[in-house]
Amino acid sequence: MRRLTQSLRGLGRSLSIWRTVLQLVLLLWWDGAAWTYRGGASPERRQSRQRRRARWLTGELLHLGSAFIKLGQLLSARPDVLPSCWVEELARLQDSVPAFSFDTAQALLEQELGERCAEIIDLEPEPLGAASLAQVHRASLRSGRQVVLKIQRPGLERLFRLDLEVMQQVAAVLQRHPRWGVGRDWVSIAQECRHVLLRELDFRLEAEHAARFRQQFLDDPGIRIPAVVWELSTRRVLCLDYLPGIKITDRPALLEAGIDPAAVAEKGAASYLQQLVRYGFFHADPHPGNLAVARDGALIYYDFGMMGTLSQRLRSRLGRMVTAAAARDAAGLVQEMQAAGVIATGIDPGPVRRLVRVMLREALTPPFGANVLEKLSGDLYSLVYGQPFRLPPELIFVMRALSTFEGVGRSLDPGFSLVAIARPYLLPLMSASGSGPGSNATDLLNQLGRQAVEVGSRALGLPQRLEESLSRIEQGDLQVQIRAGETDRLLRRLALSQQSSGQSVLLGALAVAAALLAASTRPALTAIPLVLGLPVGLSWLKLQGRLRRDGRLDRLPGVPAAVSPAGAGPAASVSPAPSPQGPPGSAG
Repeated sequence: MRRLTQSLRGLGRSLSIWRTVLQLVLLLWWDGAAWTYRGGASPERRQSRQRRRARWLTGELLHLGSAFIKLGQLLSARPDVLPSCWVEELARLQDSVPAFSFDTAQALLEQELGERCAEIIDLEPEPLGAASLAQVHRASLRSGRQVVLKIQRPGLERLFRLDLEVMQQVAAVLQRHPRWGVGRDWVSIAQECRHVLLRELDFRLEAEHAARFRQQFLDDPGIRIPAVVWELSTRRVLCLDYLPGIKITDRPALLEAGIDPAAVAEKGAASYLQQLVRYGFFHADPHPGNLAVARDGALIYYDFGMMGTLSQRLRSRLGRMVTAAAARDAAGLVQEMQAAGVIATGIDPGPVRRLVRVMLREALTPPFGANVLEKLSGDLYSLVYGQPFRLPPELIFVMRALSTFEGVGRSLDPGFSLVAIARPYLLPLMSASGSGPGSNATDLLNQLGRQAVEVGSRALGLPQRLEESLSRIEQGDLQVQIRAGETDRLLRRLALSQQSSGQSVLLGALAVAAALLAASTRPALTAIPLVLGLPVGLSWLKLQGRLRRDGRLDRLPGVPAAVSPAGAGPAASVSPAPSPQGPPGSAG
């Protein structure tokens, strides 16, 4: 009987998930039809409706529970798969659910800890916080040590596995879709999400990451990370030291405690840059709820379920990208991005260089505004979707975290500038070894020397190449290939527009015929033109979708050329639990 009840619950859960998926598909189809917009479809109306759909999806993911909340957070790290407005909305997805009972929490502790549970006294019945995965209670140990206990919700792993199985089915359906499956590997994304989410259920991994993160700042009295109580931590229970503090965005409370908000902002930004440049192991979700300030002004980090890693190879590659960006070298930056896998292979780099040049000119030209990183990340999200850019999720988390620190810093100090604080940290990042400004200067001289040798060798070979070219011209053997991506795109759109016009005329003729037959003595014949018009109408709708997709890049400010979208690879992982994806956006 119990197994039957579980099967029925599982069936009901699957039907609920599929209902949401089908509803989303219908809404996206509705949004893609131009005739559904009152007053005509415009980019502004489409953008407004997409934002409403993104908010609706966020609410549905919250309603579906733990696994889908985490799925939404993971999807917000894939701006190459979702439009920017969807990414921005999902990035705000913060789970807050009712707490389970205190009796259940006590029972779970006894089940997980056994006799060790006797070490815990004064467990507070009211949780400090409750989320979709767990809730946190404050307690005291017999030794007098003040701790917090993160207790996983009961039955969560079984529910996760059921939800993840349905996600795999949904991904397989999306992959077979003739439009949404092109250029996206939904099956691989679902598999990666499954791997990451199941790892997040193991609190032993979070304990290891908390200990590693604390080790990085042991010698820094201005940064505090709670220590792990290993003997009271298991797969479903995590015990950490209790470190009380003032919420980092509570400026009046900081001033009342005699703490300088500007110093706090600078300390937070410097600590995060240190994580990226020096250690390559960083907090991937530093929102204000996970940051606090101790009474002596030290910065406190909480919640280590979402951590990211930058490999030495990626950090070295990032250094060369920063060097190229600082020199406004669009060609060199594109070359480094291709080598790092940020740009898909097999595409024409010319239009991409123009896009990068526009981005360098618009976003990275001094004087920098107060929200330069927020603007830059917004530009990246708009640029990446549907284009051959494939930003690793680690970099998305870095950009998002830096934007968060920038916003927190401005709330604490109106004159806060993250770019100014970042300068001393970028110098070692720009060097090959990362050892400091001296090695950076040596690398810069070496690079200049290599470029001088390369230019000299090319200059010496110019006379011979000119002689060969002139000889081939005289003999009539010289062939010139011209690739005009803009012209190809315009011709394709012109052909599609002609087809659309022809089908519009045909639909109008069929509509007139239907009206005449309806007014005749044999109105039943009206069905003939209506039936004939159905496939023509569907073909016309598909043409409108293709025209909108081809014109999407034209609406980007300052972009003169088109870039053909390339396929997306499997999702990269953030260990152990990155923040965020969802369904595809509409074609408009």
